[in-house]
Amino acid sequence: MARITTGTRQSPTGRARTRASAGAGLLLLGALLTGCGAEPGEIPLSEIRPETPTATPEATPAATPGVVGAAVGAPAAAAHNGLIVSRAYTDAARTSTAIVTLSPDGTGQHQVTQPPARALDDRPDWSPDGATIAFDRTDPQTGTARLWTVLTAGGPEHQVNQLCDSGTADCANEDERAPAFSPDGKQVAFSRSWGALDPSGSHQIQYSDLYLMTPEGTDVQRLTFLTNDKPYSGAVSNPSWSPDGKQLTFEYRTSATGQPANSRAIYVVSADGTGLRQLTPWELRAGDRADWSPDGTQILFTTYPAGPDNAPGGGIYTVHSDGSAVGALTPAPSDAFYGAAAYAPDGKSIVFAQAPAGTGADLYSMRPDGTGVARLTNSADKWLSRPAWGTAEAPAAPADQVQATAQPSDQPSSAPQAPQAPRPDAQQPAQAQGQAPTEKPQPESDSDE
Repeated sequence: MARITTGTRQSPTGRARTRASAGAGLLLLGALLTGCGAEPGEIPLSEIRPETPTATPEATPAATPGVVGAAVGAPAAAAHNGLIVSRAYTDAARTSTAIVTLSPDGTGQHQVTQPPARALDDRPDWSPDGATIAFDRTDPQTGTARLWTVLTAGGPEHQVNQLCDSGTADCANEDERAPAFSPDGKQVAFSRSWGALDPSGSHQIQYSDLYLMTPEGTDVQRLTFLTNDKPYSGAVSNPSWSPDGKQLTFEYRTSATGQPANSRAIYVVSADGTGLRQLTPWELRAGDRADWSPDGTQILFTTYPAGPDNAPGGGIYTVHSDGSAVGALTPAPSDAFYGAAAYAPDGKSIVFAQAPAGTGADLYSMRPDGTGVARLTNSADKWLSRPAWGTAEAPAAPADQVQATAQPSDQPSSAPQAPQAPRPDAQQPAQAQGQAPTEKPQPESDSDE
């Protein structure tokens, strides 16, 4: 599969703003893509195609799920387990979510972002040096999301240059979510959805695929073409890089008209756009952001039962990068909801979201074989979810603020636990924006929205 640099960004008038350096090479590329000598800025992004349209690949045969405790190899080099980043509700009515950090033992919750009223900050990811957190913010009015960054220590949030402005059909319902830093920090993978909404009223958006760009928002490249010739067939989201930066996993969630309908699976693609393949079978209904073990031998993922969002069931699994040795780390069947999971930098622990039936989600940890489960937080009213574990240290508090430090998050919450509610990713604004319906209460189902 060819990976094509778009080289342009849409301007307020619908024309593209030059992203890559212009020149004869780009003009030639534009001519080759359109067949009529048009300049790159005149090529709708939705019309950029690979040399051969990508067919939905066959699933890689996998072992029967249910083998608890798949082994994880030791990381090549020990890494420091720093802060965990997550998303959390900021109000009792659960209309807004913010990005928060906490210590590996669950204490010291700190709100890093300050979203506008009813905005949803979600899907955080660490830069390799731990200095920056990337996330997406869903606008409460439009239901569309854009990519943002914030320093780990806090401060003003910065919106990354968006791929499109309004003004053309190619930018209709433009939505960018789930940023993921490459291991060397030079690229960010993200999901992009755009186009008209399904006229049938399903809120399914026309196109959705995986893209790459620099952390500054330049040199945008389309990586997958799963929906290029199959509009309204599904949504691509939640990319995650392999430790060597050569591959990415992502979630593909099919729509009512997809094949199979209303399902989900984890896919793998090389960083150059080649080698696209399905990693998990449709029957497992794997979703959200998968996570690679630090040594690259295992991929961690969460499954979700069919049916309404927020339903209990599913579990946390591992699989080898070739699709073999699928193993369950959590008991099945389960009456709890499981959210996304992530490895610690040293590979010796896993952090994940879990919500017992009828309560909100908290963060838990366990060993890579599924044993030693420990509760990290006790603040179910915040619905902590979509955790990512980094190496950053907690910023030092000014001496005059030490006495005023809030109680650690592992202390029981003084607020009563509210009844189970849909996660932010299941919020109506996101669906109106054209994303696939969300999953359960979990913190990370990003097919989400």
